[in-house]
Amino acid sequence: GDDGTPNRLRSATDVSTANWPCPSQTQHHQWKTNKMNENVSVTREINAPADRVWEMVSDLPRMGEWSPENEGGVWLKDANGPLEGVKFRGANRLGKRSWKTVATIIDAEPGHRLAFRTSVMGIPDSDWSYDLESTDSGCRVTESWTDRRPGWIKPLTALVTGVSDRKTHNRAGMEQTLKSLGAAAE
Repeated sequence: GDDGTPNRLRSATDVSTANWPCPSQTQHHQWKTNKMNENVSVTREINAPADRVWEMVSDLPRMGEWSPENEGGVWLKDANGPLEGVKFRGANRLGKRSWKTVATIIDAEPGHRLAFRTSVMGIPDSDWSYDLESTDSGCRVTESWTDRRPGWIKPLTALVTGVSDRKTHNRAGMEQTLKSLGAAAE
């Protein structure tokens, strides 16, 4: 196209990530994200204390126990827990397709909130958050996702992940994640 994106993609072999525009480590580049970011939030009541549920969602290697797509995460640069500014690498799988992201913790308030921002090869991807509110019977958990991908990369990420409607796909995955999280916490 006129904006540098391919007019059509024939197969996954047509896409080489080696040629994706990516800022060098010495160059600062601000990627232009969508003006109309898609957002999804799913809420579930869990019969377990908010502190226990927060410990579970912030234990990144365990995330794969309840997420249908994420296989867990590994803390980077000697980090060993969720603190603002800390980075981790997340591993994801959908069928035979797999991909990794780098995420930065943007908010970590034990028992209340965990939020992180993901990127792929330096390109903005998404924001994820878990907001917890204590209730009489345990807690209310809201998992939220905001799509931060620039429009030009969406066809490429659809090829890599096999998901063209990320909003609908993530809603279903988030519902399953919170259901499994609740079952593990209760």
